[in-house]
Amino acid sequence: MKQFILSSLLLAALVLPELAQAQSLPRRQNDTIPAQVETMYTRGLRYLSNSQDASGSWGGGSGTRPGVVALCTLAFLAHGEDPNYGPYAQKISKSLNFLFEKQKESSEGYIGPQMYDHGFATLALAECYGMVDDKRIAPALKKAVDLILKAQKVNPKHGWRYDPTTRHADTTVSGCQIVALLAARNAGVAVPDEAIEKGLAYMRTCRSSNGAYGYTSKGGGRLTLTAIGSLCWSLAKKKDEAGYKKSTEFLKLNIRTQDNSYPFYFRYYMSQALFQADEELWNAWNKDNIRLLSVTQLPDGSWAGNHGNAFSTAGALLSLALNYRFLPIYEK
Repeated sequence: MKQFILSSLLLAALVLPELAQAQSLPRRQNDTIPAQVETMYTRGLRYLSNSQDASGSWGGGSGTRPGVVALCTLAFLAHGEDPNYGPYAQKISKSLNFLFEKQKESSEGYIGPQMYDHGFATLALAECYGMVDDKRIAPALKKAVDLILKAQKVNPKHGWRYDPTTRHADTTVSGCQIVALLAARNAGVAVPDEAIEKGLAYMRTCRSSNGAYGYTSKGGGRLTLTAIGSLCWSLAKKKDEAGYKKSTEFLKLNIRTQDNSYPFYFRYYMSQALFQADEELWNAWNKDNIRLLSVTQLPDGSWAGNHGNAFSTAGALLSLALNYRFLPIYEK
């Protein structure tokens, strides 16, 4: 980890001085990482390393989706792995190559086939920008951000859904794009305030009086959706907003509840939302998360799920990554 921190700082200072402050590291150099977390994380990364194919993706099914490749890439970076010279540098490079190739298939910078994929790919590029020594990242990230902004402009709800030309929106896809835009801004890419404000305004239309978020309206509030909505407001530095406090209360009341529809997607967002909202809440959640993941990790280091072990493993690892806090997006 120390080698990664030093090389990242040197790169930011010598190659990308304008990003040195936005992408500053380290995060938790003085804190002790629970041994159980380190063991699980190391085994999980070993699985991702061993199961990556020659294209830079993770086999058939969802493992070939750019969104999954992006989350796997983030899982390596979130452990403080040196993306330029470390043992997983080649794996990170291959996954980035995969994302670049996917973007080349579109003249507008789209990393499809869905905006889910595009949002997570944009997030990965933003987190790599200033850390990974690859000149292709900057133009790819700029194109990806421009695509998100263009999609919002043609959407009457000022949100996003599955396709960049759609006129509909939902909180899962919209939340993914908002987080990606905020990460890009944090990396030094120009993102208009208006885009963030309009995106949050759409999210607000799906938040009920008790702070819970629905999918496309205020009805049917769900825990995962509320975690996504809450995270957007916290990363936008708008925790003083009254609805944000209501959402925090909703998360607190339901902290022992599980969303079994997409369990690893849920854990990915819940961990971040609680950490940003209240570190005491996150500590309680983190202990339970560590305990559950420790008994469900498979012998090969992966976690199993309906959407493929690469996706499940990346989601599980990223839900543990707040114990390290190396990624800039984990800043408070």
